[in-house]
Order: sequence, then structure tokens, then C-alpha cells
Amino acid sequence: MTRIASGPWDESEIESFLDRTCIPVRLATNGSSGPLVQSLWFAPRGMELWCCTQRSSVLTRRLERDDRVGFEVAADTPPYRGVRGTGVAHLLDDNVQSTLQTLIERYQGTERTELSDWLLSRIESEIAIRIEPRTVASWDFSSRMTKRD
Repeated sequence: MTRIASGPWDESEIESFLDRTCIPVRLATNGSSGPLVQSLWFAPRGMELWCCTQRSSVLTRRLERDDRVGFEVAADTPPYRGVRGTGVAHLLDDNVQSTLQTLIERYQGTERTELSDWLLSRIESEIAIRIEPRTVASWDFSSRMTKRD
């Protein structure tokens, strides 16, 4: 179960923000050499975030040892608003094809591209990641800021 730790948004507003925001999630993992922050495409399903990565990646190895993560979805331009939290990452062999296809369509569109073909050509070596949030915080400074052009 997800606990909303702070911020102006309730669960439905957080889900709406995640659903309409098409920027990568910043995902922090633990490791023997210290924390690592990586940006990944994500697709929200309710409060959960779904991603894909290579089975042989540093991220996968870290999540196999320690499934705890920190995450943030926030744009780098005003008005500043976003969602951050902590959670547990589950590595899944099933759902890889559908998750990767969803990610490609979300970030690249439905037309085939060189990138989408390349990503799909590596499907055998991909793994799906389901991030189950435990705590979530939101912030929204849009009432105090105007967007710059």
C-alpha cells in the first residue's frame, strides 16, 4: 500500500500527473560503490511505474541484491511540480513484450522507427521492472511560477 507522505496532491491527482507526464523517471538504487541514479522510460499503471532494462545491466544486478529504490518524476523547467518517493522494484520475466511496446508507444509513438526496431530486436535480453511505491510526496509550485518560453 502506498502512503502519501506530503504534498498538495491526493492519489488520483498523483496518478493523473504520472499518466500525462512523458519524461523519464529518475530511479535511484543502492550498491556497494554507493547510490546510482538512472533515467528510464516509464509507464504508469495506477501508482505503479513500469520500466524495462537489459537483464545484464548494472541496474538489474543492483535490484537483484537490493530491491529498494528511490524515484522522481519531475520536469527541469518551470512551473516546478512532480512526484518522488520510495518503493520496491520487482524484476519480471513475463510482461516484457507488452511493457516494452507500451514504453515505445508512450515515448516514440506508434510509427516504427530505427530506435523502436532496435529496442524490439533485443526483447530476448530485456526484463520488466514494476516499481511498487511505498511512500510518495508531491509538489506543485505552478501557482507561484509562470512558465518561461
